[in-house]
Amino acid sequence: MENVWDYPRPPRLEPSVRPVRIVLGGMQIAASDRALRVLETSHPPVLYVPAADVAAGVLQPSAARSTVCEWKGRAIYWDVHGGEIVRPASAWSYPEPVAAFAALRDHVAFYPGRMDACFLGDEQVRSQEGDFYGGWITSDLQGPFKGGPGTAGW
Repeated sequence: MENVWDYPRPPRLEPSVRPVRIVLGGMQIAASDRALRVLETSHPPVLYVPAADVAAGVLQPSAARSTVCEWKGRAIYWDVHGGEIVRPASAWSYPEPVAAFAALRDHVAFYPGRMDACFLGDEQVRSQEGDFYGGWITSDLQGPFKGGPGTAGW
């Protein structure tokens, strides 16, 4: 069992030991056994999939927003297309991450709650609450988790 309160701050980057699979619009849009996960105090892990493991044409640049992470750098957002479904600004990446997170270059993170389903191994994950963070909650993870109402000051 992992407890998110044991995760470090600043965050740690490590390979995922379980393969990732993402489904939208009835199609598998990404599958990887090379995903990376970011672990940060109070947050479920965020999974980053190599862009090469995302189906062609699934990601389109989103003009919706750009954000800055104090640890990773400036993020850009992607509209995600799967089958007949389009989910605006539902994935993000760091085209020029800071040196400590250089491994995130050419990787994409997806909000699991905006996809039809996201899997780690055979387990379908639950989404972190809120509309900003994109953590993946599994049965072997303990909280409480930041993101829901009243947690902004944690």
